[in-house]
Amino acid sequence: MSYLGVEASLTGRRWIGPGVEEDRQAEAMAQQTDLPRGLCQVLARLQVPAPEVAGYLDPKLRDLLPDPRSLRDMETAAARMLEAVKRRERIAIFADYDVDGGASAALLIDWLHQLGREATLYIPDRIDEGYGPNVPAMEKLAARHDLIVCVDCGTLSHEPIAAAKGAEVMVLDHHLAGETLPECVAVVNPNRQDEDGALAHLCAAGVVFLMLVECGRQMREAGTRGPDLMSLLDLVALATVADVAPLRGVNRALVRSGLQVMARRERPGLVALADVSRLDSAPSSHHLGFVLGPRVNAGGRIGQADLGARLLASRDRHEAEALAERLDGLNTERREVEEAVRAAALAQAEARGLDAPLVWAAGEGWHPGVVGIVASRLKEMTNRPAIVIGLDGGEGKGSGRSVSGVDLGASIQRLAAEGLLLKGGGHKMAAGLTVATDKLEAAMERLSELLAKQGAGQGGAADLKLDGMLMPGAASLELCERLEQAGPFGAGAPAPRFAIPDAQILFAKQVGSGHLKVSFGDGLGARMDAICFGAFDGPLGPALSEGKGARFHLAGRLEINEWNGRRSVQLRLEDAAPGGG
Repeated sequence: MSYLGVEASLTGRRWIGPGVEEDRQAEAMAQQTDLPRGLCQVLARLQVPAPEVAGYLDPKLRDLLPDPRSLRDMETAAARMLEAVKRRERIAIFADYDVDGGASAALLIDWLHQLGREATLYIPDRIDEGYGPNVPAMEKLAARHDLIVCVDCGTLSHEPIAAAKGAEVMVLDHHLAGETLPECVAVVNPNRQDEDGALAHLCAAGVVFLMLVECGRQMREAGTRGPDLMSLLDLVALATVADVAPLRGVNRALVRSGLQVMARRERPGLVALADVSRLDSAPSSHHLGFVLGPRVNAGGRIGQADLGARLLASRDRHEAEALAERLDGLNTERREVEEAVRAAALAQAEARGLDAPLVWAAGEGWHPGVVGIVASRLKEMTNRPAIVIGLDGGEGKGSGRSVSGVDLGASIQRLAAEGLLLKGGGHKMAAGLTVATDKLEAAMERLSELLAKQGAGQGGAADLKLDGMLMPGAASLELCERLEQAGPFGAGAPAPRFAIPDAQILFAKQVGSGHLKVSFGDGLGARMDAICFGAFDGPLGPALSEGKGARFHLAGRLEINEWNGRRSVQLRLEDAAPGGG
């Protein structure tokens, strides 16, 4: 049943509100805790029991951090790393080219630097070498190093790791493992088949951080003091959000603590990146995922693969500023390339139909560095898993993004085992693949079948999920601050979104490049402002700008607007529908 009777909003979406049981839980929680009803609606949706609310709103990393030794090979990996430090061995770090890989490498580089050691950073070129360790690179690194640490990759790299003759290799990863593991010193991965899955939601940087915690424990047991690990949490937070890891349990505490570290502006690379991004407020999970993360990724997508990791690991302000400028420029270039691929992929997907369990598109010459972002856009638009593939002659390289509750990585891995893919892997929310062009249609048809069995395609493509109703008079600064306590928000924990029912448009005008500024009231004297970005790219701008005096149901997210030292609540408007009068 639609919420507020909105079956088709101005943007064509059906509004979905909380169920009866969720409403009942929120009401009971509000009575038991004396918290604002809007906050209780969000906590009920997140399935937080009333007795656990206080701890949820104030998560402590020390309470939520798991014992590193709960992961297989962890003690061995930490001991081998400490042995390399003690013996002054030559260490190489082989990392993936995305934010998680770059942050994982920077974590190790920073930790080693605090111990007076250095490491060689190696990140493969996305186009020339592809994802993960390859035989030529591992042979070269092994000839000049004693220990190679593969981060955010390596779990399926049996042959390349075997080629690292003369060096020892360890893997710190989170991608889905196969039935066998590569022969090496240690494979620390919560997604090994012999793990219980309790920590499967960690990104690679989370795994690396846990190993450093274990290193610290072993150092204390040996009577020595290790590096400051809390100062590294800004990198863990960035990776966790950018890699779309679910923000629950320890991940939520890692990001919350990491944002506090980041706000101190102590890491030159992140300071330079924030400044070049014109970030003028304390960072939030939104900034990590949509402002900083894409710029770190830009080098691996269309530029030099190691730029992001070098920026994150930089200790020199001038070097960091130069790298941040380069990445910002590459990010602008990436957006232009992405837009061309997005338009072509969307047209193809629409022609194929957007209501199937899987939305996919493939095109000759599409840049492999942007197919993942375009897949993410299609996923967000359709509420379905999406795959986008760049074809190059007889072969295609693609990337996929999934929706909550649908394990894309496992399905991709099954396709590879069935011989429909040349290779493929990933995790629940994201995956990569290589496919022969003549098997493309069959592979996508089979993948659609596998995803349908997990429930993909059952939700409405245009559903807008809301936490409940909120009147303008209740949208206070206190409520906004309380809602922030329920965060950080992101994958697995969407940000709160409310409906303002039957609001009267008092003022509306276009601002900037196609944006809309609105003031509205409830007819009882309460008034509130809203901003809708890109409103004139769709139906919201024209309808609301010409609707002064009319009543609309409005939907969006509350945020605190700071201007000239004044703080006020505004609605980040996402949708609207005609009201009742």
